[in-house]
Amino acid sequence: MTRSTSPLPSALLTEWGERLDREHPLAEYPRPQLVRDSYLNLNGVWQYAITPDGATVAGYDGEIVVPFSPESVLSGVGRQLQPDETLHYRRTFTLDDAFVPERGRVLLHFGAVDQRCTVEVNGRVVGDHVGGYLPFTIDITDALAARPADAAHELKVRVTDPSDTSALSRGKQTLRRGGIWYTAQSGIWQTVWIEAVPAAWVGRIGYRADPASGELEITVHTESAQPEAEADALATVRVSAGGLGVAEGRAAPGHPLALTIASPRPWSPEDPFLYDVVVEYADDRVESYAGLRSFGVGPDSDGVPRLLLNGEPYFHAGVLDQGYWSDGLYTAPSDEAMVHDIRTMKELGFTMLRKHIKIEPLRWYHHADRLGMLVWQDAVNGGDRYHPLVITAPVLTPLRLDDRRYRAFGRADASARAHWRDELREMVEHLHGVVSIAVWVPFNEGWGQFDAVDVTAELRALDPSRSIDHASGWHDQGAGDLTSLHVYFRRFRVPRRRTATAHRALVLSEYGGYSRRLPEHSVTAREFGYKRYRTSDELGAAFVRLHEEEIIPALAKGLGASVYTQLSDVEDESNGLLSYDRRVVKVAAELVRSVNGRLRFAEAGRAGIERESDG
Repeated sequence: MTRSTSPLPSALLTEWGERLDREHPLAEYPRPQLVRDSYLNLNGVWQYAITPDGATVAGYDGEIVVPFSPESVLSGVGRQLQPDETLHYRRTFTLDDAFVPERGRVLLHFGAVDQRCTVEVNGRVVGDHVGGYLPFTIDITDALAARPADAAHELKVRVTDPSDTSALSRGKQTLRRGGIWYTAQSGIWQTVWIEAVPAAWVGRIGYRADPASGELEITVHTESAQPEAEADALATVRVSAGGLGVAEGRAAPGHPLALTIASPRPWSPEDPFLYDVVVEYADDRVESYAGLRSFGVGPDSDGVPRLLLNGEPYFHAGVLDQGYWSDGLYTAPSDEAMVHDIRTMKELGFTMLRKHIKIEPLRWYHHADRLGMLVWQDAVNGGDRYHPLVITAPVLTPLRLDDRRYRAFGRADASARAHWRDELREMVEHLHGVVSIAVWVPFNEGWGQFDAVDVTAELRALDPSRSIDHASGWHDQGAGDLTSLHVYFRRFRVPRRRTATAHRALVLSEYGGYSRRLPEHSVTAREFGYKRYRTSDELGAAFVRLHEEEIIPALAKGLGASVYTQLSDVEDESNGLLSYDRRVVKVAAELVRSVNGRLRFAEAGRAGIERESDG
């Protein structure tokens, strides 16, 4: 049997974890850009059992709080699922007559289940899924029909998770936790919910915007239990601002509808204005929202490539966001906790979060949209065991390998490569409407990297509206829109531009990682960081010195974005601006705000724009 050699970290509650409502955790509507009236949240206390693979459940081991993984404190379990085990879930639910529309369908939604699962309703297998980071939906109408509408229905889910013993996407999870690799988690880790839809319904909505002209292109994608009956139906779209209609039109499903908004109000971190959208199709009605913004890379007045927001150079002052929680692991303890992270970074003067190797619940992106925080979205890495020379040596010495050498990058398995590309397409489709996502990052530091040039072309075809950082850190293959550097253990210097890639913007996509361990706010006795400091004053002085000497002067030489490591501590990593439990800001807030204010002032001065520094 495969067994983890690393014990689970000790318990460390956040303030939201302390207030957790076990019966109704994360009860908010989970899909803010496609809202219906029908909604039944299935989060809460379920039964669970862990058995050897293939074994039947003789009896349940106890209760688990969904959607927290069994490895997390908030689940109430605190046990690591092993690759040769199966995690079983069970609960019952009831639906009243008003919930199930006549001749309609009932859909069961899972936000994310890590990694392979099979779902049963009333003893019937209704679906399965492979992949731990993306949502999936199962039509359970027929499985419900055998029982009266007001009867109790039984829902069971079986989960296996090979974690880092397979080539599937796993992020930074490992059964041998330590350093920059974290506790593997498993099972249901995002909201489970049910909704009723008519026989024909809106499946998703695609948006493209041109803030200069005020054009908002909307594509309504629909689904139907009777496709032939809805062949001629049109979708009606209404856009409003502050309750007043600003545009309206109709189009066939799958066909773009171009609407023009008079006196357009562009979205930006300084003014995150969102338009309300209502879509009606056949008997369905959904509420949504959109923002007028554009992203890209283009030359400034000196001809230097810069990241653009709404057609103008805009410096992305970012921080690396791992999305781990001391009590919930992958799952934030509450909606309020998600807001806290985004709002705190914004209050510290950052304008961007790089969502690192994780896909968050849609509510997280909604809060980034409405609060005004740019997002760089990483894809989740997979592959076989990584070669240390490939992923670690470039930290200290220049190394660029051709990523078509699949075995060197842990990508010898062709089926796993194909599965990853399927997940990439699903991720882009799933997050396409998010207003705040500015950059896609398919690969990071060579972790399972392959065919990055081809992947970039595929990403560009899927979504030409955003920039692409095709190989963050190292093993640059010459593609994408960014020259993307990670610099630790040495000074950052702006490199000479190569003619072949001179059109790309220069970004420092990871740096810093300065460590200060707070024992009372840590879950392990280990300390991992790139430079260690013992007091808040020492850490703050080093943070300021790093930016004064290396980052701020680089703006004039072409630096277009920076991503400081990192938002919070994570297990052994004690290099966060916040402690792992989010109770302590480890660098004095006024120092961080001053540095970020000077970054924006330097960027504004370089662009010839007079702005007042926050510092």
